[in-house]
Amino acid sequence: QGITMETSANVSEAIRRTRGQILRYGEEICDARFSKCCGGAMEEFQYCWDDTPKPYLKGIGDTAAETIPDLTVEANADKWIRTEPESFCNTRDKRILRQVLNDYDQETTDFYRWHVDYTQQQLAALILRKTGIDFGLIVDLVPVERGTSGRLSLLKIVGTRRTMTIGKELEIRRALSESHLYSSAFVIDKEYAADNGEIPTAFHLTGAGWGHGVGLCQIGAAVMGDRGYGYDAILRHYYPGASVEAAW
Repeated sequence: QGITMETSANVSEAIRRTRGQILRYGEEICDARFSKCCGGAMEEFQYCWDDTPKPYLKGIGDTAAETIPDLTVEANADKWIRTEPESFCNTRDKRILRQVLNDYDQETTDFYRWHVDYTQQQLAALILRKTGIDFGLIVDLVPVERGTSGRLSLLKIVGTRRTMTIGKELEIRRALSESHLYSSAFVIDKEYAADNGEIPTAFHLTGAGWGHGVGLCQIGAAVMGDRGYGYDAILRHYYPGASVEAAW
C-alpha cells in the first residue's frame, strides 16, 4: 500500500538485507512492474502501455517450466481462460494469501478465474456511463487483439447505434465495470431470448487473473517463497534475463 502505510518488522529486515541491491538488465535498471495475480501467464509491456517492448517483461507461464500455449490465438486463449491450468498463483491457501492481500481483498477467492454477468440493459447503461458513448443496444463484444497472457489489448464494441474498438487493457477493464474488471483476459458468452436471435439479452464474461499481469505476480511470488525459492530466484522468474546486483 505504499509509503502511507506503516511498515513491518519483516519489511524492515528485507530492506536491511538487500540494501544497495538493484534489479538490472544490461546497463538498464529494470522497470519492475507487478500485479496481483497473472492468472497463470505473464503479459508483455507493450500490450498494456507504450509500444516499446522490454526484454525482461516477457509473456511466459507462471510455472517452473515457464511454458504456455500461444494465447494471442483466440482458440488457445478461449481454452486457457475456461480452464484452471496449474501455476504458482493458482492457490486458495488463505495462509499464503494473507501475506499479500489486504483484509478486504481476502474476501475474494475467485481471482485466478472469475465470472461476471450482465443483462443487456445493465451492460448498455454501463458502457454509456463509463465511455460517454451511446452504442445503443450492445450486439456483440468482439476480441480484436490479445497479448501473450490472453489479455485483450483491443476489443470491438458492436452496438445498434455505433461500433468502436477500444484499448488498451485498462480502458477495456474500465469500460466493462463500475470500477474495473479484475483483468482484460476474458471470453464472452451471449444469451438470447427464444423469440429474438439478433440482440443478446445477457452477456457472461469468464476471466483470468487480477491486474495487468506484467512482471511480478504477487500471489505467485508468495507461493514461490512458501515453496522455498529465494528472492533472487523469484525475481529471475518474473523478470527473465535480469540480475540482482550490488550498486553502492
